[in-house]
Order: sequence, then C-alpha cells, then structure tokens
Amino acid sequence: MEIGIMNNPSKSVYEEAAFCGKSGFNFLDLTIEGPNATAVDTSKLQPILDTYGVSITGHTDPCLPYAYPIQGVREACLVEFKRCAEIFSALNAKIMNIHPCYFAPPGMKKDIISFNIEALKPIAEMAESYGLTLVFENFKAPFDRVSTFKRVLSAVPGLKLHLDFGHTNFGSDNHEVFCKELGEHIQHVHFSDNRSKSDDHMPLGVGTVNWKNAVNSLKAIGYDKTITLEVFCNDPSMQYNYLDMSRNLVLDLWCGQNLL
Repeated sequence: MEIGIMNNPSKSVYEEAAFCGKSGFNFLDLTIEGPNATAVDTSKLQPILDTYGVSITGHTDPCLPYAYPIQGVREACLVEFKRCAEIFSALNAKIMNIHPCYFAPPGMKKDIISFNIEALKPIAEMAESYGLTLVFENFKAPFDRVSTFKRVLSAVPGLKLHLDFGHTNFGSDNHEVFCKELGEHIQHVHFSDNRSKSDDHMPLGVGTVNWKNAVNSLKAIGYDKTITLEVFCNDPSMQYNYLDMSRNLVLDLWCGQNLL
C-alpha cells in the first residue's frame, strides 16, 4: 500500500511536487486543471520527482463535459484527455482518473448514464494506448451507487473503479457496500473527511467517516495499491500537519492499532 497526496491546482505543480517529496509521501496524484496546473512541463517535473523518488498517478479535470450529447464537444474533450495521457505516460504513470460527466440538456438528463458509457469507451481505449488504465470515480447521483457502476464497468472494456471514500460518505451507497460488491475493480482510492453533506476535503478523523471501518473494508478485499490523501488547507503552515496526521491515522489503522 502506498500513500500519496494531490497537488493543489491553485499552486505551482513543481512546488507541490517538491513538497510531496520532502514530506515523505510515495506518490503525487497529479491533477491537471486550473487555475495553475493546466500546463505541465514534464522535463521540469521529472527531475523533481526523481530527486525524492516520487511516482505519479494521473488525475484529470473534473469539469470537462466529455459526455455532452454533441459530438464536437466530445471530440474536443477527447483531445484534452489525450494531452493529459501524454503527460501521465511521459511521467510513467499507470492509471488515469476520470470523473462522471453530469452535463446534458435538461430534457436528456434521464440518459446521463448512457451518455457516459458511450463517451467513456473511446477515452478508455485511448488511455490504454498510452499504457494507462482509466479509473472512473464515484461522486453524486446517479454515480453514487453500486448498481450504476456495475452497469458502466460491464459496458466499457478496460475501465476500472476509483473509489473516493469522502464521496461515499454523502452518497447513496457507502464505502463498505462498494468494497464488498466491486472490490475486484478498485484500482485507486481517495481518502478525505467531511460531515456527510459536502465534499469538504478535511483531514481524516475530523469529520464523520468511520476510518477504522474504511481501512478494514479495503483490507478485507486484499487492496494493496495507492491511497491519495485529498486533504487541502488554506493555511500553508498547517498543510503538512493535517496531511501527516491523516497519514499516521491510516498507517496505524492499517497495522491494526485500535485508534477509533
């Protein structure tokens, strides 16, 4: 099991990568999005990663309307995903995240799952051509339940599950249900806390997520891959403290310490 962090897209990618390495995390969950992380110079970033022995997982912009039912919009988004895949592949990443797309005309909202399935197929195929596994992240309805993910995963060859535990805390099906029903498909995990109402990205143990149960749910399915601490803080002086506290909680629970 490896623990990493996500770069804050409001800050310099290179400074965030150095912070990740200096803080002793295993990998950087590299999100390519605005305002300050849309452009990534791999020749500048790779030496920083090498200095600290940090690897990469790929995270894409959550706001891309890639499943909108206009072909030109979909094609433009595919071009952007290809650009991201090129960056991730150049940095030796193995997975690339994608979020559900909720954009559709009001009268077509009922078809949003079908639209996502149609649009995800060429994106997953493209990602595979770059040596990347595309992982689909759970979020709000209808992409907050196991039944939806079973439908999507069975329809899109090569697609896997990215389970965000913070999102399951305010969604329809909780993390325990996702792990039991779709454990074999989970390829990447996000950890952050909240108070069951919104995606607050708080330190672990501050909100209402049952982290002992969360860790045990992963261990029960034999999960031993990447866990991103998606924890952000407006106070730079506190960012490391919150991340380190969260990391220690995960490690203690993983090793069987009865903290919660």
